[in-house]
Amino acid sequence: MPQRRVTVASKVGLHARPAALVAKAAAAQPVTVTIAKDGGEPVAAGSVLNLMTLGAAFGDEVVIAADGSGAEEAVAAIAQLVATDLDS
Repeated sequence: MPQRRVTVASKVGLHARPAALVAKAAAAQPVTVTIAKDGGEPVAAGSVLNLMTLGAAFGDEVVIAADGSGAEEAVAAIAQLVATDLDS
């Protein structure tokens, strides 16, 4: 199962606009992408509500994972978004 540890770059964390952008991108992937904070339970990254309830703030590390055909590319795409300041 491909996974990647990423630092949240958005100043507001995975909240509001950044969460919506990440959820939209995750939902468009051919596999289910999950995200977890600080060794917590992973949640489906395709849900804005799931992302916002993680409480992932600026500078927090999260683990993005997926399984199946296309998982490596899906993890890379979502990791890149999370590692980008999406506030602007």
